[in-house]
Amino acid sequence: MSTARWLSPCSPKETLSRDRPSDPPSRRSEFACPARREPGDPRTLSAVEASSWQGQLGLLYPRRMSMNHSLRQTISQRLLRWSVQAIADAGRPRAAVALTLVHAGFGAGLPGFAEYTSWSEAPALLLTRRPGHMRRHAGQWALPGGRMDPGETAEQAALRELEEEVGLALDPNQILGRLDDYATRSGFVITPLVIWGDAARNLHPAPEEVDSVHRIPLSEFLREDAPLLDPPHEAGGQPVLRMPLADNWIAAPTAAMLYQFREVLLLGRETRVSHFDQPHFTWR
Repeated sequence: MSTARWLSPCSPKETLSRDRPSDPPSRRSEFACPARREPGDPRTLSAVEASSWQGQLGLLYPRRMSMNHSLRQTISQRLLRWSVQAIADAGRPRAAVALTLVHAGFGAGLPGFAEYTSWSEAPALLLTRRPGHMRRHAGQWALPGGRMDPGETAEQAALRELEEEVGLALDPNQILGRLDDYATRSGFVITPLVIWGDAARNLHPAPEEVDSVHRIPLSEFLREDAPLLDPPHEAGGQPVLRMPLADNWIAAPTAAMLYQFREVLLLGRETRVSHFDQPHFTWR
């Protein structure tokens, strides 16, 4: 089984960092990871991994992959073989989120990412930013999803939330499978569903729940500086996980699910993530 090590390949240094991307920087000790390379650069994988990745999907480079049958089959097969670790709710509310594969379209709409003059069929994941007026997790990065209604399955909740938040209505047969449950510091147990969203050309974000929606290319999650692991909050605790995004970052729990998506479904590694901790600002 492969697990991330928070002491290597990073080395400790003092840096200016932010709990939220919008916060003023504060000085703290964190672990410095290798410099970022261009998203999609095949050097973000080892030679062996790059060869395996390219060979299995019939691609020259990760940046040139398409939302095709080969990609769907590879991800579906890896999900079928994956032994999901479920977490008992123990009275905690349950939620479901959607890791939705879609076309990259005209780009992510974020600084640091390419924009396309014509529609791109390269695969991407849908990410949203929460509005600043929300009572919980305002302004944070998120996957479409939310609390499960009474009597709902995780699959039903993920599809419902996907339609409510970004206007994407999909059939149950477009759900490819589950990844591991994640128990949050704010008291929820989240089940991530991997969903094939096809082109998803017409998205309509709900302004009361979504400030913006972005198509993040899969190549971005293959960066060699991912994940970003900060020291534990307390002695004997677990490292705090973030995922780089252009020149910014995403916090766990969303980052933990993105990291497992990368490890299990893109790289074929057996990697668990439920032990990783979250930055303090996500606990509320």
